[in-house]
Amino acid sequence: MGGHIQTTEKDALILIDIQNDFCPGGALAVPEGDRVVAAANQLMGRFSLVAFSQDWHPPGHKSFASAHAGKSPFETTQMPYGTQILWPDHCVQGTSGAAFHQALDENRASIVIRKGSNPDIDSYSTFYENDRKTATGLAGYLKQRGIERIFVAGLAWEYCVGFSALDGRAEGFEVFFVEDATGAFRNDDFAPMNGQLQAAGVRHIQSSDIS
Repeated sequence: MGGHIQTTEKDALILIDIQNDFCPGGALAVPEGDRVVAAANQLMGRFSLVAFSQDWHPPGHKSFASAHAGKSPFETTQMPYGTQILWPDHCVQGTSGAAFHQALDENRASIVIRKGSNPDIDSYSTFYENDRKTATGLAGYLKQRGIERIFVAGLAWEYCVGFSALDGRAEGFEVFFVEDATGAFRNDDFAPMNGQLQAAGVRHIQSSDIS
C-alpha cells in the first residue's frame, strides 16, 4: 500500500524483539537484523505511544534444543500446545544477548512487554504465548489507552512480528506492517506469512508512508 498516513493519539508503534541475539553476531541472528534499528528510531518520533517487546527466556527453556536430549536446533518436538521448533539458546534473562540493541533508543518506550518467561511455553506473539491462552497484557493496556491502530515492526517477519500482527487483528485493532523496519530470517520466502497477513486484513506499508 502506498499513500500517506497521519498518526494520531489513537495509534501505537509496536517494536518487536530488537535484541542482540537476533542481530548479527547473536545466537539466533536475523541476516542484517541490525538494519531495522535506524528505521525504528526514526519511527518512534511519529508516535505518542511506543511499546517494545523483549524475548526473556529462563535458562533451560523448553523451546531450546539444549533442553531436549538428542535434539538439534531447528528440529521440532511436540509440546502440550502443539509442534514446537527447537531453537538455539537465545535471549536468556539477564544476558547481553537478551538486551536491546545498543543503538535502539530505549528511552522512547512507554511500556516493555517481556515474553517467553514461562519455562514450558514459547511465545512468538507480543499478545499471546504459544498456548494461545496466556495473554501478555498488551492488548488490555492498548485498549485502556484508547489505541485503535497499531504499527508493527522489528524481528523477525516470519515469527514474532507476523504473529503479533495477526493477534493484533484478532484483538480488534487495525494493523499496519512496516516492511522496511522489519527483518526476516529468509528474504526469499515471504509467502506463508504474507498469505496469513493478507487474509487477516493486515496492511503492508513503508515507514515513509507515516508522518
